[in-house]
Amino acid sequence: MRRFRFGAVVRHAESGKEWAEKARRLEATGFDVLLVPDHLVGARFAPVAALTAAACATSRLRVGTLVFANDFRHPAVLAKEAATLDLLSGGRLEVGIGTGWMAADYAAAGLRLDPPGARVARLAEALAVLKGLWGDGPFTFDGDHYRVRDLAQRPRPAQRPHPPLLLGAGGPRLLRLAAREADIVHLTLRTRPDGSGPDERDGGEEAFLGKLRTVREAAGDRHGGPELGTSVMQAGEPKAGATWSAADVSRLAGTPQVLPGTRRDMLDRLRHWRDEHGVSYFVLHDERDLDTFTPLVEELATP
Repeated sequence: MRRFRFGAVVRHAESGKEWAEKARRLEATGFDVLLVPDHLVGARFAPVAALTAAACATSRLRVGTLVFANDFRHPAVLAKEAATLDLLSGGRLEVGIGTGWMAADYAAAGLRLDPPGARVARLAEALAVLKGLWGDGPFTFDGDHYRVRDLAQRPRPAQRPHPPLLLGAGGPRLLRLAAREADIVHLTLRTRPDGSGPDERDGGEEAFLGKLRTVREAAGDRHGGPELGTSVMQAGEPKAGATWSAADVSRLAGTPQVLPGTRRDMLDRLRHWRDEHGVSYFVLHDERDLDTFTPLVEELATP
């Protein structure tokens, strides 16, 4: 049975000092990973610079993305950036990646939002390029979306064979790809093909359990299988005001993505999903729930 791991999505701060303090607070209270999203619109830091600053401010805390949008960077560029950050952080990087999905990002930047099938196919090729460029020699790749010629990059990542790859996945095609290729599968809601938000047909306990079945079937005989995780969209009582997620938490009842009730209720629910279903990596999605969620981390986290 995997040990619990806990992450928190942190989006921005008003200064470098405040950002460092946020990272140190997570480290001091037992969180394993500080994660940043990757969107072009909204009050969100750029991932690589923010993760570098967080790594410099801490010594144990891992840093990662939830998730890089594949369409925003050529994988050869991302491979170089990630390898450098992994080396400079002393091997503390987790590379979360997804297709890119939010229509507002694409529209504001003048980028074309391709249909989901094309984005998933492009991501599959990007994963092959990333793994190849993190290898030991010159790498060549000929795909429909990317072509690389005898490229040998330095530095190599500190973690070998490469930093852990996390794929955020909600739909069947992406779940199957993640099960085959990722070290960590982060279960999310499906999004609408037009990128306007989560698919209102998704959500709830049965859908979540179905995603777990899809991952296990697609992973087949992979030794140990990928680590399974998800985002906690609400811990304790709902908070007033705007939320960072477009997800309707009322549709997440019965899943580990919503933790209602007392502290004991929340602890029991986390243990249930880890012990009975193998979901062991929980990411707090809303910083406003940090005071509620931190005592759970302190109780369940292990050295």
